[in-house]
Amino acid sequence: MKILKYLFFLLLIFLIGASIYIATKDGSFQIEHTQMMDAPQEVVFNEVNDYTTWKSWEPWSQEADDMIISYGEKKSGEGASYSWKSDEMGSGELVTTQSNPFTSIKQDISFKTPFGESSSKVYWEFEQAEDSTRVTWGMMGEQSFMEKVAFTFQDQSMSEMMQPMFKKGLDNLQERLNEKMDKYSINIDGITQHGGGYYMYTTTASKISQVSDRMNKMLTKVNNFMTSNNIEKVGSPFVLYNQWNEDEGTAIYSAAYFTPSEVITTAESDILNGYLSKRRMLKTTLKGNYENLKEAWDTSYRYIEENNLKLNPQAQALEVYVVGPNDNANPAQWLTHIYIPLEEETAKK
Repeated sequence: MKILKYLFFLLLIFLIGASIYIATKDGSFQIEHTQMMDAPQEVVFNEVNDYTTWKSWEPWSQEADDMIISYGEKKSGEGASYSWKSDEMGSGELVTTQSNPFTSIKQDISFKTPFGESSSKVYWEFEQAEDSTRVTWGMMGEQSFMEKVAFTFQDQSMSEMMQPMFKKGLDNLQERLNEKMDKYSINIDGITQHGGGYYMYTTTASKISQVSDRMNKMLTKVNNFMTSNNIEKVGSPFVLYNQWNEDEGTAIYSAAYFTPSEVITTAESDILNGYLSKRRMLKTTLKGNYENLKEAWDTSYRYIEENNLKLNPQAQALEVYVVGPNDNANPAQWLTHIYIPLEEETAKK
């Protein structure tokens, strides 16, 4: 009996000592993963800022078949919330406490698990790096006593266990963004009469491979000229293709904006005023990235050939940029109208 009391006393001393050791053990942690995202800063931020997108890329719900997700009254921005329940993963809630477009997000996260309740701080940072975005996803806080007990007997630390999940989440996020940005559609709207009118423009010649880069600079130049000279712009920016030579890989083209009336510029100015007459055209709409423009043009010319339409070789084709990068960072939302000039219909006798 005395031996049992002695053993019990030793066990009690051990438990007290172990409890003191664990209780005084530093439970602070910070887990962070940084990854380059092939997407514009605004697009990445908006995806993370909206909790309704999380189920398609966050890694934890994929580990549990019984997870039930709920949203608060707000689903994005400051004050938005996102909660989950699962017998396998426990329950918890994520609340956005700060949302700074398009640079950072701060969140409070709370967990209810078999080890008790705990809360931590989550942070996101978004930094534009040329055409990509550097994304940092981190979490920091203090482990509860029971969590420290649990991880004392684990082969991995909390950081070692969570790091792969953060990476998996950001990998999933990149896949999700790729799917959203790669969406596009091409629609032949049919034959229309384009109204034409006066326009301000600048012209250049270059290799076809240089058109995209030069076009943007040219449109900016025309826009700045019109703004500084109080010249009214009408409608969206566009490009007139004066000549396109696939064999030689060269093009002559003008970047332009319509304006209500004729404008006389000085002889030294490389911004000029032109007039586009009303003409019969085939209109095609591309919704999506400019990378798909060639397919849209090919689709248009194939339609012309299949329907025995005749091109007007004396007139220029147009690309009108209705919605572009300055309007929406997501390429899937860009809207471009293509107008290809056709011969006028002859009157039937």
